[in-house]
Amino acid sequence: MDTIFAPATSPGRAGVGIIRISGPLAHATAERLCGTLPDHRSSALRWVRDSRDGSKIDQALILRFDAHGSFTGEPVVEIHHHGSPAVLSQLVKVLSDQPGLRIADAGEFTRRSLENGRLDLSQVEGLADLLDADTESQRRQALRVMDGELSRLVVSWRADLLRSIALIEATIDFADEDVPVDVYPEVRSLIGRVLGHMKSQLSGAKAAADIRSGFEVAIVGRPNTGKSSLINRLSRRDVALISEYAGTTRDVIEARLDVSGHAVTFLDTAGLRETSDVVEGMGIDLAKRRANSADMRIFLLEPDQVGPDDTIEVEAHDLIIHGKDDDGSKGGVSSLSGYGIERLLKDIEVRLNYLTSGSSLLIRERHQVAMRAGAEYLGNALSSLDEDYSGPEFVAEDLRSAIHALDQLIGRIGVEDVLGDIFSSFCIGK
Repeated sequence: MDTIFAPATSPGRAGVGIIRISGPLAHATAERLCGTLPDHRSSALRWVRDSRDGSKIDQALILRFDAHGSFTGEPVVEIHHHGSPAVLSQLVKVLSDQPGLRIADAGEFTRRSLENGRLDLSQVEGLADLLDADTESQRRQALRVMDGELSRLVVSWRADLLRSIALIEATIDFADEDVPVDVYPEVRSLIGRVLGHMKSQLSGAKAAADIRSGFEVAIVGRPNTGKSSLINRLSRRDVALISEYAGTTRDVIEARLDVSGHAVTFLDTAGLRETSDVVEGMGIDLAKRRANSADMRIFLLEPDQVGPDDTIEVEAHDLIIHGKDDDGSKGGVSSLSGYGIERLLKDIEVRLNYLTSGSSLLIRERHQVAMRAGAEYLGNALSSLDEDYSGPEFVAEDLRSAIHALDQLIGRIGVEDVLGDIFSSFCIGK
């Protein structure tokens, strides 16, 4: 296998930059450039020299990892150098000249970690999400999956199902003899317990997906209720045009913000009214579609308006407030004075916390597909058991199919078709 290297930090000026080397030649290469290496998982200050003429390149902190304790499962060396573009350029040039070394492909360090059993596929996906996390809720969720929480669940479920198969097959192998213990109550208990856990994960899958991708909150109402002013106030910049003329907003304007750790995209929509203007009518139709598909809606009312029009259905977690409430007499919001803005954000936070309170570890659609398949097989197995204990061979086969689905979830089998998509999102040095 090739020995690979790549910068593990972003280009540009910084206090410290890191270059990572991984593969069978990592230690030997580092010794040529730095001299003796420190012990496993230890660091030492060394001069990094050009192997061609011995000239000094930089004084760096050298970290050594043996294969059994490295991220990739291979010998690894990290060079923590001064983060100037000139130092990085020279180090990359010298490493490129070393025999048997090449620059890493995108995500290749993590791919080797997968191939060498240091991470499973779900942990790799958690790591990818952690690198992409913009908010605290995304970070926490990704970290749980990267830390192996989903993997540990799958391993425990798999053990229960293997136990169930062993018990079922005992009745098949000794069909002509008396089995000393009635195994079916234990089998039913094991399958039921696993199925219950899987259904719980599936029930929280939408919340997990929303945390990962972010929430949409649509601001809706009649023309000139302050929708565009509100999105500008929330985003603290002019993202939407504002005028006194009704119908100014024709398209949906988006602003992505962090609301107390949640990624939220606010949607400024066209004012809802009857119109003969074809283009405005198209904007209103789009506003209705986006509002109906949003996770939450903020209905802005006119000063004398009692409640929202029936154009868009109000759901339990939506907010209904008066806009342009500059004097605070309506208990609404004012984008001009800032009245009610903090309270509005707090109300949004409370509702988003409720929507995410039951989130699971199924952060990707692939996880949900595998889990649904496994749950269906387990449901079939329980149905067979309830039919007067008929067809133990069919029960055993359904259990094997459920295990197969779980193995796909954590990447024990059938991973090649998803690896390209996953690793394309990684940077070169990861």
